[in-house]
Amino acid sequence: MKDTTADPLIDVGQLKVGMFIHLDLGWMSHPFPLSSFKLSSEDQLLILRRLGLQQVRWSPGKSDLQTEASPLPPEPAPEVSNALSAEELAREAHRKALEAQRAALNLCERQYAEAAGAFRGVMDLVPTDPRHARDQATALTAALLDKMLVEGDLNIRLLNEGAGDRGTAHALNVSIISLLLGRAFGLGREEMMDLGVGALLHDIGKTEVLARLRHRDDSFTAAELNGYQSHVAKGVALAQGMGLAAGPLLIIAQHHENADGSGFPQRINVDRMSAGSRIVSLVNRFDGLCNPLLASKAMTPHEGLSLMFAQGRNRFDATMLNAFIRMMGVYPPGSTVQLTDDRFALVVAVNSSRPLKPKVMVHDPKVPREEALILNLEQHADLGIRRSLKPQHLPRASLDYLSPRTRLAYFFEPTQGPGTAELAA
Repeated sequence: MKDTTADPLIDVGQLKVGMFIHLDLGWMSHPFPLSSFKLSSEDQLLILRRLGLQQVRWSPGKSDLQTEASPLPPEPAPEVSNALSAEELAREAHRKALEAQRAALNLCERQYAEAAGAFRGVMDLVPTDPRHARDQATALTAALLDKMLVEGDLNIRLLNEGAGDRGTAHALNVSIISLLLGRAFGLGREEMMDLGVGALLHDIGKTEVLARLRHRDDSFTAAELNGYQSHVAKGVALAQGMGLAAGPLLIIAQHHENADGSGFPQRINVDRMSAGSRIVSLVNRFDGLCNPLLASKAMTPHEGLSLMFAQGRNRFDATMLNAFIRMMGVYPPGSTVQLTDDRFALVVAVNSSRPLKPKVMVHDPKVPREEALILNLEQHADLGIRRSLKPQHLPRASLDYLSPRTRLAYFFEPTQGPGTAELAA
């Protein structure tokens, strides 16, 4: 990997559109999607100046600066037959659409990786510098919100394999989906900050529980079950040492409580649970069903939602559960499905405004997997989803082609943006 610290410094006042720059502030200290990127607008230059930076690093070799030379006259178009020209145009359109699709997924995955690294940094600080850990958790939540609170809808996006360790993936899944649900409810920034910090740190107490007791098992003895449940009280104690505010503290204390009073450790009902706790307990349950310790016990996202809906009248806040299902879609990202034209597909993104019309990658034997474009069912009125099914029930060829994830990791992206290319139905 190239050592970017060798890249030259440049005064912020000398930056131009087209320069590829590196911000050494860290992802949490600026509003840009990534810390290394090519400047594409004057607005970005203005934001950089407002950050108060004097200099930044830049990579001349990755930059695309316009020269002052007079443009060359365009070359005459080659004479080709109309049939060949149309075929070439179709191939070029497919190539550009595929590039945009890959760029969108790559952006999501790079953002997720930076967030995951920041979260691990928070957890490393908890034992030695808890107040600094609190500040870093707050900064990470603020960074997620800055990138999430944009105009228009957001897609919930399934990431590729490689979500990292289970604890980090679980914390990010719960925090990202909880924040998206809070956004759907129109929570204010202060409430969203409390929700995000509490969701990130809801399982912090597990760091002080024996490794074999960190994940509930039906075979636990009464003593082992008590040891597992103690992670809540231990988490509250750690959070108090970090100086967390009341909002995040309540989430950590109540993330295993249920609306009907059947949860633990206090067995309180929905009337005594904070709004943030009701959201996090719901999302925590969903991720636990889809991403258990043993992958062989995992439910598909569709199965997980179906079970939660069946339990909804008792275990969860009904209003929030209904909103959660609308947001995640009837077929959440990661679901394997059969379309109404009998083809098999993997749901990769969902727009909550059209929960029955997600974006899917379709098994098409005529298209190599690495060239498969995403199909947006919203744009195909005559095509829909017939049923959800477990990955092991897919035909072998479809299973190999779609490669369903054994661990689900979610991020978010604008509804309209790179990667909205379509696969012909």
